[in-house]
Amino acid sequence: MGVHSNIGYDRFPKQGHLAGKGVKVCFDYDTSKIIKGTVIRDDAEEPGLMLILLSDGRVVKSTECQYSY
Repeated sequence: MGVHSNIGYDRFPKQGHLAGKGVKVCFDYDTSKIIKGTVIRDDAEEPGLMLILLSDGRVVKSTECQYSY
């Protein structure tokens, strides 16, 4: 658990241009296995987190995969 100054009941980081957009995702640079996803969070401010909802229901951080749009 934690606390961040930009996140609270009534505040949230400004979102970047990829929020809500579709992306193609692969893991371990294996482009023979692509899965579709949607960016559900793209922080343009601290803490700078990007989350991707994959078509199979999993959620991954952008730092755990490779993606393109």
